[in-house]
Amino acid sequence: MFDIGFWELMLIGLVALVVVGPERLPKLAFTAGKWLGKGRSVLNAVKSEIDKEIKAEELKQILEKQKQQLNPFEEVIEETTASVREMKEEVHGSVRQGEKAFGSEGDSYSRFGDSAEVAGKQKDDNRQQSG
Repeated sequence: MFDIGFWELMLIGLVALVVVGPERLPKLAFTAGKWLGKGRSVLNAVKSEIDKEIKAEELKQILEKQKQQLNPFEEVIEETTASVREMKEEVHGSVRQGEKAFGSEGDSYSRFGDSAEVAGKQKDDNRQQSG
């Protein structure tokens, strides 16, 4: 980190021994070690927070890319929904026209139902006769 070699550390230790004295040097070394440990822990905490923020930003970018990729699917879904609605409206319009052509609503359903029942009975009769 600071690119300090062995001889530089020896020189710093010798100067500290002369300036502080041999009695107070162990306490000074202990205090310096505590401060150095606290500094490293703070530095590691800041580094981890920065890493978390970078990862969060990367995740946001990935989510944005996925949303952009999903937009064509949403457009297809909207187009399909619109066409289904149009078809529904056309069918309702056709049913209304059929009701007008055949008369009241009850008559049109009964007429359609009667023809379906007759066709079903004819199929059943044909099965019984052939079997």
